[in-house]
Amino acid sequence: MTEEHSLLYIDGKFRPAISGKTYSNIAPATGEVIGTAADASTDDMEEAIAAARRAFDASDWSTDRALRLKVLKQFREGLHANRDRIKALAVAEVGSPMGCLPGPQCDAPISFTDFVIDTLEHFEFERELPVANTMGVPSKRYVWKEAAGVIGAITPWNVPFQINLAKCFPALAAGCTVVLKPAPETPWLATVLAEIADKTDMPPGVFNVVTSANPAVVGEQLVADPRVDMISFTGSTGVGKRIMTVAADQIKKVFLELGGKSAFIVLDDADFAKVVPTSAFFVLYHAGQGCASFTRLLVPRNRYDEAIGLLKTAFEAMPFTDPKDPTQIMGPLISARQRERVLDYIRIGKEEGARLVTGGGVPEGKTGFYVQPTLFADVNNTMRIAQEEIFGPVLVVIPYEDDEDAIRIANDSLFGLSGGVATASTERGLKIARRIRTGTYAVNGANYFAADTPFGGYKQSGIGREMGREGFEEYLETKSVAVPA
Repeated sequence: MTEEHSLLYIDGKFRPAISGKTYSNIAPATGEVIGTAADASTDDMEEAIAAARRAFDASDWSTDRALRLKVLKQFREGLHANRDRIKALAVAEVGSPMGCLPGPQCDAPISFTDFVIDTLEHFEFERELPVANTMGVPSKRYVWKEAAGVIGAITPWNVPFQINLAKCFPALAAGCTVVLKPAPETPWLATVLAEIADKTDMPPGVFNVVTSANPAVVGEQLVADPRVDMISFTGSTGVGKRIMTVAADQIKKVFLELGGKSAFIVLDDADFAKVVPTSAFFVLYHAGQGCASFTRLLVPRNRYDEAIGLLKTAFEAMPFTDPKDPTQIMGPLISARQRERVLDYIRIGKEEGARLVTGGGVPEGKTGFYVQPTLFADVNNTMRIAQEEIFGPVLVVIPYEDDEDAIRIANDSLFGLSGGVATASTERGLKIARRIRTGTYAVNGANYFAADTPFGGYKQSGIGREMGREGFEEYLETKSVAVPA
């Protein structure tokens, strides 16, 4: 693709940063600069927040459902019209393999906008309660659902297009105005949404995109500003804790989708030859850069060696070449920094006493930020590589004694985002699912990822839900009104 040079989008206009600064966008597959993005300062973020506040307070966006429906349908048409461009951007700046484009990197989130629009068309924003006679005062009561206000959406680099849409589209449908601050590594999959929004009848200031090389400064500004009513954040648990701390000063509403260390349990009645190699797919898809990736594999102790042998074959057979190859599902890591982080965890695993079965290094003769598919055996659940989110193509395999032991190990985590189980009995799998403390769960390879499925986690994996009806309602406040009966 030709070089991109993206601008900020503030108050319905594209413009450079006030300072004139830009920063380089680097392709993960090659390590080469492929273009630039505007490098916003606090002055730029100030203008974006002011525009979003003004649009919420002074326009009819929050109350005119017909206008929102019209604009979001135009937006959806623009997404479909720009599908090929979005795919090219995902390959270029995310390093997404083309095999991931039909899923979360492009096609799936575009299709998910249908659910949001349908929800907006049919959602009950007002309902009437029966007459109450509390304290001798007969009263008719109403419950109104109203837009939460100005939303600060802070998004990560791993699946940026999907997460940008999962936050912004429901927020806009609910009547909120939005300031989107994408990760520095993936600015273009945010600014392409601005390009699409700019061709709709959306009022100025309703949707703003602010890119910056320094996410901490403008991100903290967005969280701390009292004109911003809610923060919707997806990213690391550490940053999520900081957002909660800053937002607490104003009792500001937060949605947080954070880390995971999800366990995939293979029960003793499962088809090992079929199921165990599949777990390689779960952790190597997009090079393991997924918060819900199954990065702990739990297998019966009496079949442990069999599982390791099957996995070694699967890991060593996994191809990882140019992301432009349509057959690929494993590409590079996002940056040199992330590659070093993953390699450091591999070093830690070896120092902890885990056995490196295969992988563990940088493949020879490849440019870009690749790490070999890496498999660890002889792991116990107290090791850092079993407890901390690595966010790379690294699987740890842990033995268990019986179902109760497997459940105990799976739940022995600070996180609670996802997980899965494989068994010959769906009923047995559902019994396991009821015992696991996570926000999502997959039995026998079924896929919960869909527009109407709420996504989020227990424990330190976050607060609230994204997508589904619950995700739409995150962006609403509830008001109760009484009048004399």
